[in-house]
Amino acid sequence: MADLFDTQGKVPDTAPRPLADRLRPATLDEVIGQEAVLGADGPLGAMIAAKSLGSLVLWGPPGVGKTTIARLLADATDMSFVQISAIFTGVAELKKVFEAARLRRQNGQGTLLFVDEIHRFNKAQQDGFLPLMENGTILLVGATTENPSFELNAALLSRAQVMVLTRLSLANLERLAQRAEADFGAPLPLEGPAREALLEMADGDGRALLNLIEQVVSWKAGEKLNTATLTKRLMRRAAQYDKSGDAHYNLISALHKSVRGSDPDAALYWFARMLEGGEDPRFLARRITRMSVEDIGLADPQAQSVCIDAWNTYERLGSPEGELALAQAVTYLALAPKSNAGYVAYKSARRDAKATGSEAPPKHILNAPTNLMKEQGYGDGYAYDHDAEDGFSGQNYFPETMKRPVYYLPVERGFERDLKKRLDFFVKLRAKRES
Repeated sequence: MADLFDTQGKVPDTAPRPLADRLRPATLDEVIGQEAVLGADGPLGAMIAAKSLGSLVLWGPPGVGKTTIARLLADATDMSFVQISAIFTGVAELKKVFEAARLRRQNGQGTLLFVDEIHRFNKAQQDGFLPLMENGTILLVGATTENPSFELNAALLSRAQVMVLTRLSLANLERLAQRAEADFGAPLPLEGPAREALLEMADGDGRALLNLIEQVVSWKAGEKLNTATLTKRLMRRAAQYDKSGDAHYNLISALHKSVRGSDPDAALYWFARMLEGGEDPRFLARRITRMSVEDIGLADPQAQSVCIDAWNTYERLGSPEGELALAQAVTYLALAPKSNAGYVAYKSARRDAKATGSEAPPKHILNAPTNLMKEQGYGDGYAYDHDAEDGFSGQNYFPETMKRPVYYLPVERGFERDLKKRLDFFVKLRAKRES
């Protein structure tokens, strides 16, 4: 291994370099797939044109160019580029980095400090950047795959602008593949469908695609490979999914809204995406049961029972058979009539209960188990509904000082049609009794 390094311990230019390193863009114009941020009308492009670059947080999935952009920003602004990782950098190392930045500043040289996985730093470590950002000792560029709103301190976010980088599209990946072919001086030995399969295997990750391409080229295939041969030799990149991270919340939101939007195909897709990512089926069982209560409610009272039964079936069968019961529940919910009338009524009642929490019930609906309570008027005037015409007395059951509210407004869908008829019937009877 010694012959791979020069006398100073550095890798010489003649040493083999990975394809991803060879194709690293030399200018910001060469970065693929982030035109919305780097273009002339994009936020970062405008900052560079105005020569007013400030601290940044680059938020996006792996393999979309976060490190490359940070390095090129340093070149574009003639600043010294320093890269650290929050995973491997402790307090002692941070102090050395900060001191070196102070010395550079005294010598008239700025420092662009790139912090990879910045969300891994705790609150105290994140706070340590603030004074150096404020006095201009460093220009901080943090990179994260997690939602900055959840993972970064508000104080740090107030001093840095968040730039959202997106996963690479198939068209972007094709451009990257063409650059690789130019570097190798030959087209990839793949049939058309196999080439498309290769791009899909990368799952929007440019670095993953270049690594896959290197493997394909290393086979030195004498003829073009078809899809079946390619998929036997290569493993698809694992889908990005963190059961406690941003992808978790994004996908459960997509599942919930697909159910609410009565789209069973989309609901099953997001349900399957979460299972493929390793999500706990019990979490999904709990959430789909919540959907049955929140978004379907009394429009289809059976929906809740379907979810509970599916949950119980999963507990008895386990994975993977029990997941089919949950999938069927998802399908049922997506096709069920929708109503959030019960949910809205509940929230309104909770709001009023919080505002009028000290109001006593009217005395006529209070029990009077003692003589003293009878003397105080407890139970006086109570009308026993079973003795009333139509089994309905129409009495007031709210506090006497409270104007009667209306919480439950059933929709003209599903079983709530019948409930609305019953409610309208009682409203007319109450008006009749009051008159």
